[in-house]
Amino acid sequence: MTAAYTPDEAMTAGYPPGEAMTAHAQAPGADRAEPETEGRAARRRAERGGKGAALLVFAVPALVALACVLPGLGKRQLWRDEHATWWASSLSWHFLGRLIENIDVVFTPYYAGMHLWIAVAGDSPAMLRLPEALAMGVSAGLVGLLGRRMFAVRTGLLAGLLFALVPAITRYGQETRPYAFATLFALLATLLLLRALEKPSLRDWTLYALAIAATGFGHLVAMSVIAGHLGLVVLAKKRGDRIAHYAFAGAALLGLSITLPMVAQGSGQSGQIAWNDTTADDLIDFPEKLFGSWITGGAVMGLGLLGLLVARRYALLLGAWAVLPPVLTFLTADQLHLFLPRYLLFTIPAWTLLVAAAVTRIAGRLDPEARPGAGAKAFGGLLVAAVVAGYAFVAWPAIGDAKKDLPDEPDYAGAADVIASGERSGDGMIFNGGMSERRAMAYELRDREAPRDVLMEWTPQQNGSYGASECKQPARCLKGVDRIWLVSTISDGRPLLTGADDRTAAAIEKDFKAARTVKLHHVVVQVLERT
Repeated sequence: MTAAYTPDEAMTAGYPPGEAMTAHAQAPGADRAEPETEGRAARRRAERGGKGAALLVFAVPALVALACVLPGLGKRQLWRDEHATWWASSLSWHFLGRLIENIDVVFTPYYAGMHLWIAVAGDSPAMLRLPEALAMGVSAGLVGLLGRRMFAVRTGLLAGLLFALVPAITRYGQETRPYAFATLFALLATLLLLRALEKPSLRDWTLYALAIAATGFGHLVAMSVIAGHLGLVVLAKKRGDRIAHYAFAGAALLGLSITLPMVAQGSGQSGQIAWNDTTADDLIDFPEKLFGSWITGGAVMGLGLLGLLVARRYALLLGAWAVLPPVLTFLTADQLHLFLPRYLLFTIPAWTLLVAAAVTRIAGRLDPEARPGAGAKAFGGLLVAAVVAGYAFVAWPAIGDAKKDLPDEPDYAGAADVIASGERSGDGMIFNGGMSERRAMAYELRDREAPRDVLMEWTPQQNGSYGASECKQPARCLKGVDRIWLVSTISDGRPLLTGADDRTAAAIEKDFKAARTVKLHHVVVQVLERT
């Protein structure tokens, strides 16, 4: 009978305590597992702690994440992509179905969920963003639980806190788009995989399959986390686990098959992101864009690479999770156009877990031979606290910046206030520019008496799209309208003429003159009166 690992030898070999015994029990030629002694069980529980430790590593990072994300949740203006979420989620089921037939089918579950949420909670900026904020809080807690299960309680606590303090987590926790949910479900799938590998059961493998499907519904790119999962399963097979690879294949295929219809239809809509032309500069700026600032991104990635050297059996999982998705999306950017930092937000947990592994190893918490006394434990605790405090110090300015209006986005809320304060009965409204002006103003004026959109001939609902079709005979559509509000994002001093349809510009220039002009951030509001 092959000799079983002791807990210390298991850690030396790269396995957490207890897992080497499981590997031995399943190894070819092994008669049966040695019963786990009270001492072994106690030492295994000590590494991960009990239910109290699990609650601690979940609750503390979750609360810190929420403390970063919730303040000012509704203060920043919605931007173009968030306006798209509001528009799609506010449609009736019939018109939502027509929309996803033509565009954004990959966001169908998210839009359906937001449709139900809006019906209950309303569509203010804060309420639109609250589900994503809560998803980020839960994600921070799951990072803590993953770190605890992989390494130790202190590792999980540090990883969860670092994740909570990443500026991009605040940024996208305050955005009504599905990236927070993609991160949450990628974490949940990974945690369920670890449970299924440690104590296999039909329930856990089924839950894992459903979590993979939910990850794909969050964002298709996030499903690349499966590559890291595969690496972990391969290692389990090498340890002698005879069923893990079969169970994993079945569960992964089930999860993928659930999302397959959406993927198949979405492949025909890939042109909607063809605008994303990736260059070498995008790769250089990737750490800054992914984490929210150069200093926070550089620090995490630098220490994360060191963490690969000490993560042992989880190095392949975390390395593939952190590195493979950006590499694959960059190499295929010309064909798939998926190399965008916000699409890769789900890789941040892998980086913070690697950093936590590196720091706690330095502190002696991952040393299998260490038996630290009170002084060594205090030193380890102080080092972890210092890392969290230092990272919070350098990240705090970027967290504040993440809550501000995006610098390139027009001040549509200000434009709505100008129109609402000066509107008269019978006024019309027209738009010019390429910044989704019509949809943005529909949101900002949703609770007010908005001027009639005089040039809209076919609504977005009728088109099954986000865009309306404008009047082919503008003079006819403008007949009977004596006063028009122009909302334009053209900033060259010709808010109507530049970029507008020639016939529309000619018709308005012939019969109207500008009576008032208000210039706001990246948007101009003009009152045009018939001459």
